[in-house]
Amino acid sequence: MTARIERVVTSGLVEIEDVEHKVENNTWIVGDDDEVIVIDPARDPEKILEAVGDREILAVICTHGLPDHVGAAIEVAARDEAVIAVHARDKRLWRQTWEDTWPDIEMEDEGLFAVADVELEVLATPGVTPGGVSLYSEELDAVFTGKTLLIDGPGKLAGEYPALSDQLTSIGERLFTLPHSTRVLPAHGEESSIGDLEPQFDKWLSGSLTAQEHVAEPPPLVDGTKVSGVRLDLDE
Repeated sequence: MTARIERVVTSGLVEIEDVEHKVENNTWIVGDDDEVIVIDPARDPEKILEAVGDREILAVICTHGLPDHVGAAIEVAARDEAVIAVHARDKRLWRQTWEDTWPDIEMEDEGLFAVADVELEVLATPGVTPGGVSLYSEELDAVFTGKTLLIDGPGKLAGEYPALSDQLTSIGERLFTLPHSTRVLPAHGEESSIGDLEPQFDKWLSGSLTAQEHVAEPPPLVDGTKVSGVRLDLDE
């Protein structure tokens, strides 16, 4: 197997309640020396394209339609006329960043993308957004979880859980059924593994996540969604 995974960290400043916060995002590049797929292209297309180099970009896949997952999608895809993939239920979110365009592919659960000698399987993992997905590669023993699952647990949107029960169902049924050795590669922060995170699941189910919200001020956001004007319609 020649395919490998590369990480590009992009950063920027967002202003929240008159205070500037540094925001960092992971963009993941999967492929070999000839071709790649770019996952969650954040705000700095030049940095991402520099990491890609002269390899052909086959597709740009956005695990969520949020601004910090799609912010560089158009520029990155345009270089090689690559297709852009977003789940159908996150198309409206996509349009809040790119109001004059639509993604090329509407992803569906269990869809497959191929690059080099590996496949990426689409796992529908709604919760943070209605169309959130994760991408699992058995060959690479890795799952790209976007904002669904981070090293410290389920990811939030603007410091809150928009649909926590749906998110926990996604994590329990789609992610924690993967092998324990599977690397968890999120859109924010450091990587973990299914084996490291799965033992905490019962605690999350028992209400520890929402209990923490009542006893302490929420930490600084790890993304800029609160100030982006993102509006979610979870009933759609």
